Amino acid sequence: MKHIFKKGKSLNGPTLLLLHGTGGTENDLLGLAEIIDPDANILSVRGNVLENGMPRFFKRLAEGVFDEEDLILRTKELYEFIDESAEEYGFDRNYVVAVGYSNGANIAGSLLFHYQDALNAAILHHPMVPRRGIELPDLAGVKVFLTAGHNDPICPEQESIDLERILTENGAMAEIHWENNGHQLTRSEVEAASEWYQQNIL
Repeated sequence: MKHIFKKGKSLNGPTLLLLHGTGGTENDLLGLAEIIDPDANILSVRGNVLENGMPRFFKRLAEGVFDEEDLILRTKELYEFIDESAEEYGFDRNYVVAVGYSNGANIAGSLLFHYQDALNAAILHHPMVPRRGIELPDLAGVKVFLTAGHNDPICPEQESIDLERILTENGAMAEIHWENNGHQLTRSEVEAASEWYQQNIL
């Protein structure tokens, strides 16, 4: 997968897995990483799927309707890529913190839904529930920070509420930060994520 790896202060420290939104690239969230943890290692990945020329992490059938078969395939692909990257670059595979926005947040959520120990923690900006009606792995000890907009036309409020509930029911420590905004990623929610990260991850 096309990606950027940047070694931080220590390979034994956290590695931020950056996952962009639809139409983004591996460069999009580098500024976020700088705000959240300037000392962390960075593994920033570009989605392998193109939708009208725009990179994504998995196919969708319509706005808000995921192609589940492709989602499962791409989630496995990303999971294996993280494993391979940890081996190649030498970072701690057990200390990977996903930072995803929109489509990137959804593939990060899918990692949590499908694989035990896929992530140490996750910051999910404007995510949806990746899949419904499936059995999740035990997520005890996994910390998840969600940000959501009360007026988000793409990700309805209920999606964030449901996702927090599902994660919590399966052992994760999840919380939501609400903004009175739409789907855009705001500075204030990034700062809230940074504050949460400093208190819960480091």
